Amino acid sequence: MRVLSPALAAHLARGATTLCHCWKLIRRDGLVSGYTDHDRDLVLDGVTFGARTGLEAAEATAELGFAVGGGEVSGALVAAGITEGDIAAGLYDDATVETWLVNWSAVEERLLLDVTSIGEIRRADGAFVAELRSLTHRLDEEKGRLFRATCSADLGDPRCRVDLNDPAFSATATVARTDGQLTWATTQLESFADSWFAGGRIEWLTGANAGLHMEIRAHRAEGGEAVLDLWQRTTRPIAVADAFRVTAGCDKRFSTCRTKFANVVNFRGFPHMPGNDFIIRLPRQGEAGMDGGSLFR
Repeated sequence: MRVLSPALAAHLARGATTLCHCWKLIRRDGLVSGYTDHDRDLVLDGVTFGARTGLEAAEATAELGFAVGGGEVSGALVAAGITEGDIAAGLYDDATVETWLVNWSAVEERLLLDVTSIGEIRRADGAFVAELRSLTHRLDEEKGRLFRATCSADLGDPRCRVDLNDPAFSATATVARTDGQLTWATTQLESFADSWFAGGRIEWLTGANAGLHMEIRAHRAEGGEAVLDLWQRTTRPIAVADAFRVTAGCDKRFSTCRTKFANVVNFRGFPHMPGNDFIIRLPRQGEAGMDGGSLFR
């Protein structure tokens, strides 16, 4: 149940109101920005909510129980301070959105309507539509451990404990040549074996992509150079001399943990669990049972 302040309740009881919506967007990297459908900028708690951004809210839905509710917000790219490049780079994935109802003539009279997360973002013709998911969508996220053969930890996290600052598992280099979006080569990673960084991550240190993290699809040696490919093309150009840091890839298999990282003691999977083939396999005459005897006598 929402509790209105006496001042806002009195304002709503009048015949005419001066209300607008404000959206406070908090990205996962900590960047905070504000938008409003009012015709002039508003300042709430030190955050400026920009007007004339072209941002509009669509109809929102709420569900009883644990069903995921939400709504949509739409706007013009760049005009709302949100660029296509930033969206494609994943900077707005799972960002938090606070929706406020504000009396623009007295901004201290306001009500927090909802706190949501950004889900799917659709882009077309210079505009975007962002799906807003209610907090109940967190209940659909995987929690705890799953019984599976592969490792459930991420390389370098507190459960894995592999030190990604170790020169054996990370390196910095610069781009020697590139197609500008998907593939590039460097002469500074030739000491690493083929596919060492396949499945790993890259952090761009300089250039148009500085600060962005991306996943590496392939790593191979060609003519004294190391060539790396991304899973998807960048929206910002990769340029010669751009500096980057790469970390080794891990396919989460027990054999990789043992031979590549010597980290079996921290393996977070169940490598000896029987697979589907074992479960559906039919017994054969003379095959030993669990008691050591034949399944057929």
